Amino acid sequence: MTIKPLIILPDPLLRQASKPIERIDTETQRLADDMLETMYDAPGIGLAAVQIGVPRRMLVIDVSREGEEKTPLVFINPEIVASSDDRSVYEEGCLSIPDYYAEVERPARVTVKYLDRDGKEQLTEAHGLLATCVQHEIDHLNGVLFIDYISRLKREMVIKKFTKAAKAKAL
Repeated sequence: MTIKPLIILPDPLLRQASKPIERIDTETQRLADDMLETMYDAPGIGLAAVQIGVPRRMLVIDVSREGEEKTPLVFINPEIVASSDDRSVYEEGCLSIPDYYAEVERPARVTVKYLDRDGKEQLTEAHGLLATCVQHEIDHLNGVLFIDYISRLKREMVIKKFTKAAKAKAL
């Protein structure tokens, strides 16, 4: 397994829609393993393939708490097929927007259809933190960032800050 470098805002790849994974083979499984290794190293609780520069519809999640046994989940070509009317608010952050957090309101429960790392079709009902994380990561696959849910003014300030930092780093 290899820890991959993370793509950081304002990289335009983060705004691209990811393409479906056509077949699940050892290369796909290696990508999933690398993504999990990268996510744990960051540390984070979710990672979309696009965040390591691979615009494919795959994400990994582990919402286990520190001290608990790890429960890694791999979602290939995930699709939300149902969501609740009731909402929940979580303070979200993102490995591609380091050290910035904001409260985001999303459906409290979602049903997700996806393929697991072995290519078997799965249907999962997610609630709480897992529901929020799944929605956040699927947004990445669609070129959407959590900052798109905050006010335009705050979003523009965040983008400006990261654009300025990227220019300074390039010098």
